[in-house]
Amino acid sequence: MNIILLGPPGAGKGTQAQRLMAARGMVQLSTGDMLRAAVKAGSPVGLQAKAVMEAGELVSDAIVSALIGERLDQGVAGGAIFDGYPRTAAQAVALDGLLEARGLTLDHVIELEVDEAALIERVEGRYTCAKCGEGYHDRFKHPKVEGVCDVCGSTDFKRRPDDNAETVRTRMTEYRAKTAPILPIYQTRGLVERVNGMADIDHVSQAIGAILDGETA
Repeated sequence: MNIILLGPPGAGKGTQAQRLMAARGMVQLSTGDMLRAAVKAGSPVGLQAKAVMEAGELVSDAIVSALIGERLDQGVAGGAIFDGYPRTAAQAVALDGLLEARGLTLDHVIELEVDEAALIERVEGRYTCAKCGEGYHDRFKHPKVEGVCDVCGSTDFKRRPDDNAETVRTRMTEYRAKTAPILPIYQTRGLVERVNGMADIDHVSQAIGAILDGETA
């Protein structure tokens, strides 16, 4: 089963993708992570991307699509979770071609709906363990022992410099302008389902699971 997770940054796509990987053996295709990995590995696509980025330019749709194709060719037996791709109508068309060429189909497009004010609160308060990457939040998720990571015991934490209200508003504007317009493409195919991304993590996971298991009306 191959799905797209849509939603602005901070909506929880990464968290839910990780849960789907653990529970269902699916493969998360996060273009940002894949791009960094390809550059580090020095693959043909990675070398192209590195040259573009070093020139201070944006990585083209063609390079991103080639990266996705390269990963699909490695096999996604448990199904693929497209996270951060497609972002535009052109990328949506490209994804259709990538899947069709490999005899694959797209099964669901799940949008995590968010409230902008609540999303700002969520993003501004989050921080991670600098050693293992476990996520925490000033209001919603404290370590069991204050100042000590639950997972690895580290006392070193970090915050992303772009986790602030101004950045969130900019990302929301960009999401509405560029990514949200791809929804009608998939709505005409009856693929779009919406989940309340502001619910707690377990409820969001349950809602996504019900969609994948065909339990929704």
